[in-house]
Amino acid sequence: MTIEGTSGSTPRRRLRLGMVGGGQGAFIGAVHRIAARLDDRYELVAGALSSDPERARASGTDLFLAPDRCYASFQEMAAAEAAREDRIDAVAIVTPNHLHHPAAKAFLEAGIHVICDKPMTTTVEDAEDLAATVERTGLVFALTHNYTGYPMVRQARAMVEAGELGRIRVVQVEYPQDWLTTPLEETGQKQAAWRTDPARSGIAGCVGDIGTHAFQLAEFVTGLRCTGLAADLSTFVDGRRLDDNAHMMLRYDNGARGMLWASQVAPGHENGLRLRVYGDKGGLEWFQEQPNHLRHSPFGEPPRTITRGGAGSNPAAAHATRIPPGHPEGYLEGFAQLYRDTADLIGERLGWGEPDPQARLVPTVRDGVRGVRFIHAAVESSRRDAAWVTL
Repeated sequence: MTIEGTSGSTPRRRLRLGMVGGGQGAFIGAVHRIAARLDDRYELVAGALSSDPERARASGTDLFLAPDRCYASFQEMAAAEAAREDRIDAVAIVTPNHLHHPAAKAFLEAGIHVICDKPMTTTVEDAEDLAATVERTGLVFALTHNYTGYPMVRQARAMVEAGELGRIRVVQVEYPQDWLTTPLEETGQKQAAWRTDPARSGIAGCVGDIGTHAFQLAEFVTGLRCTGLAADLSTFVDGRRLDDNAHMMLRYDNGARGMLWASQVAPGHENGLRLRVYGDKGGLEWFQEQPNHLRHSPFGEPPRTITRGGAGSNPAAAHATRIPPGHPEGYLEGFAQLYRDTADLIGERLGWGEPDPQARLVPTVRDGVRGVRFIHAAVESSRRDAAWVTL
C-alpha cells in the first residue's frame, strides 16, 4: 500500500518489517509489533520468530505471515529476504542478548536496516564490530532505548540544551523493580530464565537489563558523557548467577557528579525509572510511571509541573505527542516514537525527503557501544571492590 507524501520525489509506502525472536511466549516482541503499527508506518511481513523451527512456523501463522516468509533461522531469513524483489526494509531483533550481534550483523551484511533491542551485544568487541559494520554499510541502526521516546523526556533534553538549568552539577537516576525478589528463574518463567543466565544475558543481569536504560537516559537528557564510575554490584537471591542490584557513583565530562541505582529486588517497585537533574539555575525531575509530567524547579522560584501538550510544553515534546493532554500516553507510545523516527530515517534513504531533526534523536549503534562499555566497566569496578574505572 502506498501512502501519499508531500516531501521527496519517491512515493511513500508502509515499510516492510521483519522480526527475529518475539514468537509465542515472548513479551517484548508483541511490544515491538504494537509500536511499529501505532503510527501505521510498518507492515510485518516476515519473521524468524523462534530458535525452535516448529515454534517459529506456528508463531508466524499466529501473526498471519505468508508460509514462505516464516523462517527457521535468522541466517535463512537474511539470505532469503535479501534475494526478494519485495524484501524487507528493516528487521527488528528482539531476541535474548547473546543473539543480537550475529543477527544484526547478518542483516546489515544483507543490506537491511536494523532495529535492535538493548543491550546491543554481550561483549565490547562485538559492539565495536557492529559499529564498524554500520559505518561501512551506511545503513540505519536504531537501538530501542524506548524511554528516550517519551515527550517529556524530549522536553527535558531540550530544556537542558537551551541552558534553562544552567551548568549541570548533579545527576541522580534510578530504576528499581521487584519482579526478581524471589528465584523466579527456578520456576521456568521464560523472561526470568534468560535474564539470569550468563550464556544468554552476558556478564551482567540487572545492570544489563535496566541499568543500561538508566545510564543512557541520564546521558540523553543532560548531553553529558560519563567518564568514570565506581560500582557495587550485588546478588541477593541465593543461587542466582548474575547481579540483581547495583549502586554506582558517576563522574561526567563537565565535572558533574551522579549516582545510579538499579534493582530488581526492591519490593513495592514495578518500573520506577526516575531521573533528577540539577544545575546552577534549577532542577528537573521525571518519573516513568507518571510520564506525562515534568517537574521544573527554577532556583528561587516555586516549582512548577509541565504537562505533556500543556502550557510550557516545547516543540521537542510536541514532536513525540499523539493525543491531547490529560489522556494517558506512555510506554507503548514511547516505543512507537522510536519506530516512527526510525521510519523517517529509513525513508530518507529511500528518497522520501529530509526528516524532522527530532527524528535524529533515535539512539544509534554508538549509543549501543557506550551501553556495553558501561556494563563491562560496572562489572570490572565491582570486582575491584568498587574501584573507580574509566569509561
